[in-house]
Amino acid sequence: MERKYIFVTGGVVSGLGKGVTAASLGLLLKQRGIRVAAQKLDPYLNVDPGTMSPYQHGEVFVTEDGAETDLDLGHYERFIDENLNSKSNLTSGRVYWNILTRERRGEYLGKTVQIIPHVTDEIKSAIFSLGEYTGADVVITEIGGTIGDIESQPFLEAARQLRSQVGSGNCMFIHVVLVPYLACSGEYKTKPSQHSVHELQGMGIMPDCIIARSDKPLERELLDKIALFCNVPSRAVIGNENVSPIYEVPLLLHDRGFDEYVVSRLALQAAPCDLASWKAAVSRMKGPKKGRVRIAICGKYVKLHDAYMSINEALYHAASSNCLELGLDFVDTEEVESRGADALLSGADGILVPGGFGARGIEGMVLCARYAREHNIPYLGICLGMQVAVIEAARDLAGLKEANSREFDSDGSECVIDLMDDQRGIVSKGGTMRLGSYPCAIGSGTLLRDIYGSSLIQERHRHRYEVSNVFRKRLEESGVVFSGTSPDGLLVEAMEIPGPDFFVAVQFHPEFKSRPNKVHPLFDRFILASSKGRV
Repeated sequence: MERKYIFVTGGVVSGLGKGVTAASLGLLLKQRGIRVAAQKLDPYLNVDPGTMSPYQHGEVFVTEDGAETDLDLGHYERFIDENLNSKSNLTSGRVYWNILTRERRGEYLGKTVQIIPHVTDEIKSAIFSLGEYTGADVVITEIGGTIGDIESQPFLEAARQLRSQVGSGNCMFIHVVLVPYLACSGEYKTKPSQHSVHELQGMGIMPDCIIARSDKPLERELLDKIALFCNVPSRAVIGNENVSPIYEVPLLLHDRGFDEYVVSRLALQAAPCDLASWKAAVSRMKGPKKGRVRIAICGKYVKLHDAYMSINEALYHAASSNCLELGLDFVDTEEVESRGADALLSGADGILVPGGFGARGIEGMVLCARYAREHNIPYLGICLGMQVAVIEAARDLAGLKEANSREFDSDGSECVIDLMDDQRGIVSKGGTMRLGSYPCAIGSGTLLRDIYGSSLIQERHRHRYEVSNVFRKRLEESGVVFSGTSPDGLLVEAMEIPGPDFFVAVQFHPEFKSRPNKVHPLFDRFILASSKGRV
C-alpha cells in the first residue's frame, strides 16, 4: 500500500482544537490496524519552543529522543499511544536554519535560495522523512496557525505541492473551522467557515473534509449548507461540538463517520475500529465518583494552565482511573512567599511542585515542600520540584542553613543543587540540556520501587542542574533517601523522605508518559495517597 498523507489545517480563529482533531484521527486509524505517524508544523521562527516562555507557548513537550516540541505532540502521544520523535515537530526557524546552514557551506552551488523551491522542498523533505523513519501507513501533519496568516503560507504551499507529487488519491486535507453562535440573532453562522475555505482554495487547496467546531451540536441543515457552499460532500462535513472530557472527541467523530470517510477517501485497507479500551477509560471519566481529591499545583506559571498541560492530564488520568473527581488549585508560589503556605495550602489533599526555571517564586516552592512534609500532606515534586525538596530538607533536616541551588545563588557555599558537569561552559540555551529518555536504577525497599515494581525504569528529562554529590552523604544522614539514581550511581534521579505517607520527588518528567487508558504509576499512587481518608 502506498503511503498516505493527511494535512489538518485551521480557519476562522486559532485555538479550535486542530491538535485534538489530528490526535483523534490518529487514534481511530490506529485502532483500525493502520500504522500512523503524527507531526506538527509550526510557523514561528524559533528553532523549537525550548527557549520560549510558558506564558507564550504553554508547556514544552519532550520526546523520547530528546526533542523539545510543541504541546500538541502531547495530545498526539496521549491519544495515539505512540512515542514521537524529533521529526514530529518542524518550525519555520528550523527550516530556515537548515537551508542557511547549507547555503553557507556552498551546497546550493551559487544558486539564488528562494521560498520556492528551497523552503518548500525542505518542508516536504521533513514530511516524507517522518514517514520513512517510522514506516507509517499514514502520516498526519497538522499545520499550525490559521488560514490567512502570512507565516503559514510556505507550509501550505509545500502541502499543495506534495499532493501533486503523490497524487490526490494518496493525500487529503481536513479543514477545521469555527461555526460561531450569535446571541443577538439566536443562530449559528456559516459565513466565516465559507470565507475560510475560500481563502484555502486561494492557496490552491481544496479541502476534502471539514470539521465544524461549535459550542453545541449543529443541525444537519447547517452542515449541509457548508457542504454546498464549500464544494465538499455532505458526509464529509462533520460537526464537532465542545465535549468534556476531550477524550470523548474520538468517540464522537467515530460515531459521525469521520474515520470511515477517511478510510474510504484514501482507499485504506482497514479493520473495524476497536475502541473498547478507550470507551472504558472515557466511561470512568464520566461515571459516578466515590469522592473528590484536591491537588495544589504550586508553581510560577499558574496564570496559564497550558504551562502544565501534561501534569494536569496525568493527574486527571489517575483520578478518573480511581473513580475520583479531581479539583486543581493553581497556587502562585510568589504569593506563598508573601502570604504564607498555610493560607494557600490548608485545603489541599496533595501538593505538587512542577518544573520551571529561574529564581522567581523559588522560596515559595521551598515553603510548599516544607508545609507538605510537616503536615504529612502527600507531596510529588517534578524536576525543579525535586530540587526545592532537597533544598528544604538540607536546610531544615541536615542543618545546611544556606542550602540553595547554583542556579539561584552562583557564589553559594552550600549549593546542594549544582550545575551538571557536562553543562559547564555551555552558553547556547536551545537544545543543550539533559534531554530525552534516560535509565533510572531504583533502590530496593524504597517507596519508588514499590510504585514502579521494577529496579530499572526509563523516563524523560529536561534539566541542567542535579543534586550535588558533595552533600549527598550529609543529606542521607539527615533521613533523605535517594531512591533513584543513574545506573552508575553518579546522578540522583529521585528522592523520598520516610515518615510522611507520601513524599516523593523525581528529577525526570513522568507526566509525559501518562495515557488516559494507561495511567502512570507515580501519579496513580500520588492520587491514592492524597485521597486516603477523604473518600
